[in-house]
Amino acid sequence: MADFTATEMMTIAAARALTSKDVCFVGIGAPSAACNVARLTHAPDITLIYESGTIGTAPEVLPLSIGDGELCETALTTVSVPEMFRYWLMGGRISIGFLGAAQLDKYGNINTTVIGDYRHPKVRLPGGGGAPEIATSCGEIYITLKQAKRSMVDKIDFFTSFGHGEGGDHRQRLGITTKGPTLLITDLALWKPDPVSKEFTVVSLHPGVTRDMVQDSCGWRVSYAERLEQTPAPTALELETLRDLQARTAAAHGGAR
Repeated sequence: MADFTATEMMTIAAARALTSKDVCFVGIGAPSAACNVARLTHAPDITLIYESGTIGTAPEVLPLSIGDGELCETALTTVSVPEMFRYWLMGGRISIGFLGAAQLDKYGNINTTVIGDYRHPKVRLPGGGGAPEIATSCGEIYITLKQAKRSMVDKIDFFTSFGHGEGGDHRQRLGITTKGPTLLITDLALWKPDPVSKEFTVVSLHPGVTRDMVQDSCGWRVSYAERLEQTPAPTALELETLRDLQARTAAAHGGAR
């Protein structure tokens, strides 16, 4: 087996969570890479939807943004953004939403708005976009994130996208009927929410990763499943598919000479 990076492991582990039956609302970056690797390998019939209104898109290269022409050119159809959100998303027609985060807490709440005080932030981030609606309207949410104490925090600075709130049945008490975050894929491990508390719990360590490595890059005290598994290493096909996709993307966007 060829060597692989932690980022490649994260992307491939995220891709494996998808099936051909899924209708997936795709975010730019790592979620887009994962969804397209799934489409090109074990889930050829997956339906990929991007926020700009493209449905059933099958890009040859990864988009730079949701407005990338590649998405529209390869989509089965393109609808208006209001229709995308009101009919498709809020109508309950999307099974999986893939989100990233600048800050994440142990209950899957996401901050992509500001770091620090809202009125005088250390960093002003791009904001929520459609993520708040995705977080509450998709059947369930998968989150991809590279682990670091600055991103996996005990308390986020701003609630951009609602996860499990304070934990437990907080979503249900607010009248939110969707499942919320059901899977967190990092560059070190796979996490799932505890059935009762909804706190993210490590269920699988990626190859070569230790518990200390996970704890050292997390801002809260990590909980582990009783039966802790090891994530299978990427296969040759998975790595080849991901690397070819990234190489095509680099060439198309001027990143290769």
